[in-house]
Amino acid sequence: MPAKRVEPVSLEERAKQLPEEPGVYLFKDGTGDVIYVGKAISLRDRVKSYFQSPRNLTAKTLTMVQQAQDVDYIVVESEVEALILESNLIKKHRPKYNVRLKDDKHYPYLRVTTEETWPRVLIARAIKQDGSRYFGPYTRSGAVSETMQLIRRIFPLRTCSNNVFRTVSRPCLNYHIQRCLGPCKVRVTPEEYGAMVKDICLFLEGRPEVLRESTRKRMKEASESLEFERAAKLRDQLKAIEEITQKQKIISSKAEDRDAAGVALAGPEAVVVVLQVREGKMIGAEQLYMSGPPSQTTEDVIGGFLTQYYPVAADLPDEILLPAEPEDAEVVAGWLGKLAKHKVMLRAPVRGKAKQLVQMATRNALLALEELKPKAERDRERATKGLEELAGVLGLPRPPARIECYDISNIQGTNATGSMVVFEDGFPKKDDYRRFKIRTVEGANDFAMLAEVIGRRFKRAAKAQKDPEATAQGSTAQDSFAHMPDLVVVDGGKGQLSSAIEALSGAGIAVPAIGLAKKEEEVFTPGSSDPLQIPKDSDGLMLLQRIRDEAHRFAVGYHRKIRSHETRRSILDEIPGIGPKRRVALLKAFGSIRAISEASVQDLTRVKGMNEPAARRVLAHLSAATEEREER
Repeated sequence: MPAKRVEPVSLEERAKQLPEEPGVYLFKDGTGDVIYVGKAISLRDRVKSYFQSPRNLTAKTLTMVQQAQDVDYIVVESEVEALILESNLIKKHRPKYNVRLKDDKHYPYLRVTTEETWPRVLIARAIKQDGSRYFGPYTRSGAVSETMQLIRRIFPLRTCSNNVFRTVSRPCLNYHIQRCLGPCKVRVTPEEYGAMVKDICLFLEGRPEVLRESTRKRMKEASESLEFERAAKLRDQLKAIEEITQKQKIISSKAEDRDAAGVALAGPEAVVVVLQVREGKMIGAEQLYMSGPPSQTTEDVIGGFLTQYYPVAADLPDEILLPAEPEDAEVVAGWLGKLAKHKVMLRAPVRGKAKQLVQMATRNALLALEELKPKAERDRERATKGLEELAGVLGLPRPPARIECYDISNIQGTNATGSMVVFEDGFPKKDDYRRFKIRTVEGANDFAMLAEVIGRRFKRAAKAQKDPEATAQGSTAQDSFAHMPDLVVVDGGKGQLSSAIEALSGAGIAVPAIGLAKKEEEVFTPGSSDPLQIPKDSDGLMLLQRIRDEAHRFAVGYHRKIRSHETRRSILDEIPGIGPKRRVALLKAFGSIRAISEASVQDLTRVKGMNEPAARRVLAHLSAATEEREER
């Protein structure tokens, strides 16, 4: 359902015109940026409450209302729908007055491929509806690899890819050292292998008692059937499981499944530690970093944590213990229960072992925050100092809050690309990064390419300024192009800077611009043939170098991607009899041109759609192409 827009009157008057229905409201600043997303049972009553006496508003709310210039809203059917939509919009817009989970897109999961006949355990970056079972997310960088190592030490499951599994001629080394049951050559029954996969899932669920009992039962059955070798393997597996579970802290004699969350705050930064208790034993802890406005409260952080972490968690417990109950706790609990398909209770204990567990989580969060705090403070101080130095040396009226840097990447003019990276307040704003494929320039002409990229970017900006209404309803790219930088940086010297200035002038845009030349790290300004004298250890120069290096990395990455795609397409397209279906099948089976060229005729004929004559043509063509490159 598209967001509805209200009539152009004062915000207080607009609030009175909103419907008395459940929904989500979005406050925007003067540039159209969403600065706060909220949910309400009654949109009218909730938004009107922001315009009462300032004495009744918190400092955060008062500051947000003073910056707000517009409000949009979306009507939904229920409080739960509003909660879900609010969570999604916070992830999309990342408003500065909402509490946000940092790097939530990058937390990995463990995926048990139960949809396969002979399942594996893999690392995944997102949960998909593909029939697999997912466990996680794992927020500590080493937790996934440590868990994978434990699984491979205890459970002899296959680790090979499906392509290797289908084409292998004999069991691999893992089978011979008893790290794999050898399903590739059916050295194990599907029932026995399936039982092991169930045990892996029990292990990942943190259910040691059920796992131990299952292993003991199968060990006894194997012994009674005189399968002594299998019984011995199960005995060793049971011993390893017991060694691991003995290290787990007993929290309760009851077989409880619960999480306990602790929160530590330091202005806009927050750490949440989640202690995971399964069957009464602590099986692990997750550490989450969150950010929000400087005046955020524990309740704010808890609300953001519950609605952003648990929807992507593969396992929701029966109970979540918290240092304080969030706003709309019943609605949040009901929503999480629907996600989990069982009742989920939210509770802020005041005494007993549950309270001690929350205190333990809080203590861990405080320690984590202490480790984070010095680095974060140093980074902010350096960024602030660097921006102030740049303002002074470049003669800017104020420190440049938004800096855009541009770079070009090409090899002799081929597959040329440009990059635009954005730093706000001295830190990357990756949502606003943009890539450009060069359209109008032939050959290796970096000056003309840079002029094309900057011209395209700022013509979009000029269009956005003329028609802000269309921009507000447009794409994310349009939104980012609507923001004007306080400083433009180009990777290069006087020539590149002149091209940038000409492109800016052609777009009718007046923005300060400088060039940063790599060789001597010299900074050039318009109208001067000599570089500025900036000390090499200056925070300002080092900030410019970080921005320039990030633009270069971003441009080169895009260029490599395009070049790789073009290389794949051109080589295989040249081979007679190798059409799109065969080309896709070959690349899917082998992964790269190099792997295809190193394969045998027999390997290639195993690929769907391939036969021996076609396989010989492929290898002959790739061999000839390799020889030709070497002669050059």
